[in-house]
Amino acid sequence: MLPLKPHLTQASAALTQGVQVRNEFGQSQHIQIPAERALTVYLDKRELVTLMTLGAHPEWLVLGFLLNQRLVASVQDIESITVDWSLGDGEMGQPGVAAVKTRHGAGDSPTAPRVVTTGCGQGSVFGDWLSDLGSIQLQPSHITQTQLYGIVNAIRLQETTYKSAGSVHACALFEGIRMCMFVEDVGRHNAVDTIAGWMAMHDVSGEDKVFYTTGRLTSEMVIKSAQMGVPIAVSRSGITQMGLDVAQRVGLCAIGRATNQRFLCFSAPERLVWEPHLYSKAEPVNPSSSKALT
Repeated sequence: MLPLKPHLTQASAALTQGVQVRNEFGQSQHIQIPAERALTVYLDKRELVTLMTLGAHPEWLVLGFLLNQRLVASVQDIESITVDWSLGDGEMGQPGVAAVKTRHGAGDSPTAPRVVTTGCGQGSVFGDWLSDLGSIQLQPSHITQTQLYGIVNAIRLQETTYKSAGSVHACALFEGIRMCMFVEDVGRHNAVDTIAGWMAMHDVSGEDKVFYTTGRLTSEMVIKSAQMGVPIAVSRSGITQMGLDVAQRVGLCAIGRATNQRFLCFSAPERLVWEPHLYSKAEPVNPSSSKALT
């Protein structure tokens, strides 16, 4: 018998909006900016949280948020997620609505400790997940330097809202150098939650995947990658001290400052298959130069 999956609406919204601006010469011009909007989530008719999002895949976002915050145990616990933007105009005063119906009731509202995070567009997590790190077992997956460079190049070539409008974060899921899923949002946490929701709906295992983000690897980003079963996380940015601590505790390979053929492996270097023959192709970096770590 196939596992039950929730019914999801398909209420994706426009990612950008045109506006008139004046440049440094006082000239009027038309540009695109990210269409940030508010989405209030109701869990079994009780208001839970308001997420600020572009609304590319709001149902996957909500599903991934509930799973990553451990407000539901599995995707099978949810009967439906219904998103309706017509109930608001996307401004803070009139948000859209995501109605989540569970199969057996979600119980009482979350009372576990909230951890305030550095997440843009989200900012808190329910539950004390730091105390449960020991329950996470990541599979012995690896990544080669060739694959890493292929991932960085794939992101470089990807058509993105960032290129046309800026001011957004991107996350992606890779199998080898094949991009399985790519999503942008106003906050990197929304983007990773959307990927988690997509994985849950499509029964995608994370054990042989690589997670990529344009944002920094904070503790929450690392733990979300680990919760999805993805043992390798790559960032165009860096990593925080707590992000590194979490990565080391769960054995996740955290690779940061990955641009072109430059990168820094912060943890679990045994997961990275080094390919010395590629060194001659990479531009040497002077460690004493300020550009070495930019």
